[in-house]
Amino acid sequence: MLDLSALRQDYLNAELSESDVDSNPLMQFADWFKQAQDAQVPEPNAMTLATVDDNNQPSARIVLIKEARQDGFVWFTNYNSRKGHDLLTQPKASLLFFWQQLERQVRVEGIVSRVDDAESDAYFNSRPINSKLGAWSSPQSQVIDNRSVIEAEMKRYTSTFENHPPRPPHWGGYILKPTYFEFWQGRASRLHDRIAYQLTEDGNWQIVRLAP
Repeated sequence: MLDLSALRQDYLNAELSESDVDSNPLMQFADWFKQAQDAQVPEPNAMTLATVDDNNQPSARIVLIKEARQDGFVWFTNYNSRKGHDLLTQPKASLLFFWQQLERQVRVEGIVSRVDDAESDAYFNSRPINSKLGAWSSPQSQVIDNRSVIEAEMKRYTSTFENHPPRPPHWGGYILKPTYFEFWQGRASRLHDRIAYQLTEDGNWQIVRLAP
């Protein structure tokens, strides 16, 4: 077994106060995301997506955000995957961005729905050809005997569609419409800064500080 009790790192890069943040959490996210890009954080668009199934069993995985806009966060995936089945019956989720070089995390919680077909079509058509064929070839989250199953499917769909595969009916986009944000900045002595945005009943954002 691994004894990891001695692994620790103090966080000294920056601080975060209520007066620093934008009144709009999406603008604050955009600012931090730009700073992550400028710092050349690897794949700053990678986020942990956490969902819950009918048995209240949570599961999490890394996916890539494709758009952050005023009405929410957009990503694309297989509707028949485990996360797709979770979101069909429990349409709430949590997102987590971790930008280690900046000692920052952003948590987002909200309600999830599918984007419309036109938006899914537009993004699918922008993908590389092998990614398009891969969307047809993988029965995502299902048990398969071995890798040759999906390799054979890739060959079959390549032959079928050549360079013009349409969007599969089981593949498309989701949007999470936020009800909660938390911006976390690592600080010394584990006294981290946590600034949260809570959506009020009148549709405004209330900014509060949380204890670390």
